[in-house]
Amino acid sequence: MSSLAALSLTACGGGGGGGTTPASDGGGTPTGGGNIGTCSYASRADWARGVIQEWYLFPNGLNTAANPASYTNLQDYIDALVRPSVTPAAGGTGGPLEKAGLTYITSIKEENALINSGSNAGIGIRLSYDTATNRVFVAEAFENAPGFVAGMDRGTQLISIGGQSVAALMSSGGAAAVSAALGPSEPGVTRTITFRTADGRELTRDITKQDYALDPVSDRYGIRILSDGAGGQVGYVNLRTFIVADAANQLRAGFAQFKAAGITRIILDFRYNGGGLVSNADLLTDLLLAANVGQVSSQTVLRPSKASENQTTRITARSEAVAATRVAVIGREGTASASELVANNLIPYLGGGLALVGENTFGKPVGQFAFDRTACDDRLRAIAFKTVNAAGNGEYYGGLASVVPATCAAGDDFTHQLGDPEETSIAVALDFLAGRSCTAISQSSAGISGQGVTARARPIQPAQPNVVQRENPGLF
Repeated sequence: MSSLAALSLTACGGGGGGGTTPASDGGGTPTGGGNIGTCSYASRADWARGVIQEWYLFPNGLNTAANPASYTNLQDYIDALVRPSVTPAAGGTGGPLEKAGLTYITSIKEENALINSGSNAGIGIRLSYDTATNRVFVAEAFENAPGFVAGMDRGTQLISIGGQSVAALMSSGGAAAVSAALGPSEPGVTRTITFRTADGRELTRDITKQDYALDPVSDRYGIRILSDGAGGQVGYVNLRTFIVADAANQLRAGFAQFKAAGITRIILDFRYNGGGLVSNADLLTDLLLAANVGQVSSQTVLRPSKASENQTTRITARSEAVAATRVAVIGREGTASASELVANNLIPYLGGGLALVGENTFGKPVGQFAFDRTACDDRLRAIAFKTVNAAGNGEYYGGLASVVPATCAAGDDFTHQLGDPEETSIAVALDFLAGRSCTAISQSSAGISGQGVTARARPIQPAQPNVVQRENPGLF
């Protein structure tokens, strides 16, 4: 039997996964045909069609004539089913339609491992490429992973992979060629990589991919107290992902520090955060809005036939919460879903005290339910709901820049570590919080980097991202 496993908001970059929570976050048991005793393609396709026809948020946007026999891959068939609803992710336009790749099939086992412990395999680095020069940089390195141990960190430039120069790979096949050269994200896969560190050292290392735990809040820079340059203090939170359950405990601990210091101005650095668990997004909203306990945080809205499943989430009292007066959300193209949900939740309460810093975000005000077919390790993530804030607003398909009261353009500055007040985006965020002026985000200004290495950086994403890569754009 298939079951409705979870309520979640999720990522961009060709897909979105999410977290699972108990069935009380959602409800119901979807119908679906097929011989549930088998895991044949035909049976799986029949099950997926039944779930999508019952729960998909845009029932009039389905291609019900799609024939599963015309496909051999289940994801290809799912894409065909929802194709009438899909609007290109790069366009930044559209109405209540899904973006490509956000309804998908994944592994129950792999996703649960990621949620419960952050378990995944790889080098443990996020990669971005400079669109002006096609250079590839490490945007972030996870401390307990092979890349960081080998000497890679933010600002590291990749020179060659397996004897192939990165410049040649980018010239011949672009970011996809770099992704392919790095190989699958499986333990034991080894690549010889030459790289130049931020301080100018050129190193060659044989790096073997290993299992490691994805830490949602870095011990180095995840929680910091910064000066605004005018004698005031600002709380800085760099949340890498909402998908790992332990993010909740780390956020509580961080906000306890802010509360003890009397801090009410906050930077939320979501620049690489592709989304994850709605429960963590709700918690973060609570931690910021201590003055609004009991008021509406967000509303979850399903298709008309499932209106009985609609929910209203209210702001809950948290002992660590602060009454934020000004908040700067640092976002970029890879910022999506649960990250955007938090920002949208804040708009009715902070008004002009809220700004988006960096560039425009992905634009995903919709989320997935997880439907499990355990016998086949199949989890179908289907777009099944949209979210709106206390004012009933949630139409940010074109990204947060279209709805947040204030915006400040800033680049992604690889010459400074995350959490550094001199890093371009953080410096601009501090300016906003201190009441200083900034340049609004626009098509022409969104990627300007100021001090940074890049004119416009973009995450490298595999053509077929795994579970962790869906939630963490650019992770290898």
